[in-house]
Amino acid sequence: MADKLPTEAALADRFGVNRHTVRHALSQLVKEKLVHTRRGAGAFVAARPTDYAIGKRVRFHENLRAIGREPAKKILTLERRAATKVEATTLAISGGTQVLVCHGLSLADNVPVALFEAIYPLERLPGLEEALREATGVTAALKSIGVEDYTRTSTRINAVLANATQALHLQIREGSPLLRTSSLSLDGNGEPVELGRTWFAGDGVTLTFDG
Repeated sequence: MADKLPTEAALADRFGVNRHTVRHALSQLVKEKLVHTRRGAGAFVAARPTDYAIGKRVRFHENLRAIGREPAKKILTLERRAATKVEATTLAISGGTQVLVCHGLSLADNVPVALFEAIYPLERLPGLEEALREATGVTAALKSIGVEDYTRTSTRINAVLANATQALHLQIREGSPLLRTSSLSLDGNGEPVELGRTWFAGDGVTLTFDG
């Protein structure tokens, strides 16, 4: 977790300097990306970037534990709606068929690192909504309803700028760079089970690729 720095007044008192000197020093640390500030929250030591492996099997919890970070996922919303034409085509379902849309936040050592949106074909995955509410992750939820394994068939990556909502959830500035990945995952029978998009905080995550 990123450590919060004392207030400007506390730092000035501790080091026997005026607040202008402290403010100048903090500004320089921000420029060097050693410290970042959050409006209304204060200044924090910049957390080390998180290596995140992209491959056929992308498992958030396994990835982070492998590099000594503690993973967590927080579901923000779960909603059922009719699939769009593009979603239906990609998921190989009929147009207008219900899908489950999950929006959530991924954390490493309690620090937000990514926002995600996952779309699931409900008819193909009965019981998934309840499983996602109870399980600690997507892999565990899918396994609990009979999907023992799933693999990514493709991943697209592009850079975007954080909007106000994304910045709020990721605790970054609006307009900060994000890495957006789009992917499709298939179960063991080759049927699509997840259409996903993830927005990674650009300065907090290093995407790596395995074979």
